[in-house]
Amino acid sequence: MTVIGSDNRNLRLGVRYLVLILIALIFVLPLLFMVMSSFKPSDELLRDTSSLRAFLPVGQLSLDNYTGAFERAPVGLFVFNSIFVTGTTVLLSLVICSLAGFSFVFLQWRGRDVMLSIILATFIVPFETIAIPLLLEVSKLPWLGLDGLSWGWLDSYRVQIIPWIADGLTIFLFVQYFKGLPGELIEAARVEGASWFQIYRRVVIPLSGPVIATAAILKFLIMYNQYLWPLIVVQQEQYRPVMVGLQYFFQLNPAWGEIMAYLTLITVPVLAFYLVLQKAFIASIASTGVKG
Repeated sequence: MTVIGSDNRNLRLGVRYLVLILIALIFVLPLLFMVMSSFKPSDELLRDTSSLRAFLPVGQLSLDNYTGAFERAPVGLFVFNSIFVTGTTVLLSLVICSLAGFSFVFLQWRGRDVMLSIILATFIVPFETIAIPLLLEVSKLPWLGLDGLSWGWLDSYRVQIIPWIADGLTIFLFVQYFKGLPGELIEAARVEGASWFQIYRRVVIPLSGPVIATAAILKFLIMYNQYLWPLIVVQQEQYRPVMVGLQYFFQLNPAWGEIMAYLTLITVPVLAFYLVLQKAFIASIASTGVKG
């Protein structure tokens, strides 16, 4: 009986690993195809799509597609714009949304539940329905800069950052996580005379590593992949992000090799950000023992 039970466990474990490997291949193969294709001429790239050669480093490999990508578009500028806009929005969003989540969970104030319900209701509102009203609003807003007072936020970094700092999803993640924190810690801190902000900064935030990493990853992906909003509000090349910059490669005859090279370049920051926060996520769970 012991041998049979052990064999069954090994079989289940083998099937589980097989399923996980197949799922991993589903996600990895498109990335592998993209990277391999970025080193091949366009005609060879298209020929290889009908065989396994598309996933292998075979054929006339070179860096010509990367050179052509930088000649066709200011790739470095687009990557910098996206990283700056995305990074700034993520940092501000984590601060604002975590404060909002803290107030919804730990503070008592009139209309709290109604306000939270309204925020959660924004999940069902498609962005396309508010894009034009939001465009009209930001085009008339004042801004006090180094050059004095100006009107309108179009063609700037702020129009890509400020409207997206607070969102319902990030607030919801913090609210749900904060509800699972031990209430005894908050009560003990209040007995010791700590203010609410001290509790937020010294008690709640140090225990919130998993939700911070999760919210940062989701926010980063949303902001880095934005296309419609920057396309509407940004006309000057110096403020365009990477997704809008993809249009440069579809003018006249698309150069598929250069497109794959461009996609590979703009994917690197996403993978790097995810790997960094993945380590922080695991370390945070191991150090705090709090499950997110």
